[in-house]
Amino acid sequence: MPQDVRFDLPFETPVNPYLAWARERHLRWVVDSGLVRSQEGFDEYESWDLAQAAARTYPHASAPDLSTLMNWFSLAFLFDDQFDVVRPDRMDRIAEVARELIVTPLRPAGTAPRVVCPITAAWAEVWEGLSQGMTLTWQTRFAASWGRFLVAHCEEVDLAGQGRSGTLGLAEYAAFRRRTVGIHHSIDAGERSRGFEVPPAAMAHPLMERMRDLAADTIGFMNDVHSFERERRRGDGHNLIAVLHRERNCSWQEAIDEAYRMTARCLDEYLACEARIPRMCDELGLDAGGRARVDMGVEAIQHWINGNYEWALTSGRYADKEGAVATAELAGRGSVDDLLTI
Repeated sequence: MPQDVRFDLPFETPVNPYLAWARERHLRWVVDSGLVRSQEGFDEYESWDLAQAAARTYPHASAPDLSTLMNWFSLAFLFDDQFDVVRPDRMDRIAEVARELIVTPLRPAGTAPRVVCPITAAWAEVWEGLSQGMTLTWQTRFAASWGRFLVAHCEEVDLAGQGRSGTLGLAEYAAFRRRTVGIHHSIDAGERSRGFEVPPAAMAHPLMERMRDLAADTIGFMNDVHSFERERRRGDGHNLIAVLHRERNCSWQEAIDEAYRMTARCLDEYLACEARIPRMCDELGLDAGGRARVDMGVEAIQHWINGNYEWALTSGRYADKEGAVATAELAGRGSVDDLLTI
């Protein structure tokens, strides 16, 4: 099964020592915030173990910050599951909620949302904590990455609602997947998790931009492999394996094998770019402090590549389902709970 597919990654991912404490606090918050509305919804959410994903991708966060990051994870994943393949009438509501999520980081922290539902209310609370202590430069960069991700999500919803899910060609899909995977702002959050910021000159350098794009490609393609069975059960054609199967008229196994090779090529190019980081720092004339912040920024990317991979191998999100969750998937729904209404 695709979730069992292993990739050869050269990074080791530490696990945050506050995982157990933050997980317990996070699960209470999810219930209290109305982000799960049924026992079936809670059981399914708990099986995903997003707490582990956060602990692996942000291993140096403090206990309270790790809890905040877990809360943020829940919003992105649960919002992604609100689109029903069989209900295109929800497109307008999804777009309305997405716009609210996009503008939240552009308002003063703590501002109440204008579009109210469990996800928007929770995001307003989370952003107040996530932005704390970070400069306007970082907040603006994060907001731009977050906004591009949510706009791409709405485009994906529109395609599916128009019956065009899975119609993108390979090159078009690869560019699209880079935006829908949501890695750029996730790497940005790595800075928040350790209380530093990559120097703006380094962040704007073409080498760093290329590394971030390649990390997004690597993670997105790995995720497509591991999530393939879940997305096929839902009838969701936005998956690299499905695109390869259709475009190349090959078997499913041949498509899986090619997806693996594409992922490996992205990782190889990323590693080649990473080896050029010292030269970039020389070119920019960074002092010791600036170089240390660049190194931590590179570590943040590594934590995401390997941490997300290690989590995906065991997460219940991609496993075979039973009961209400299986019924929802067969009906084209991503969630058993509706989080877009009050």
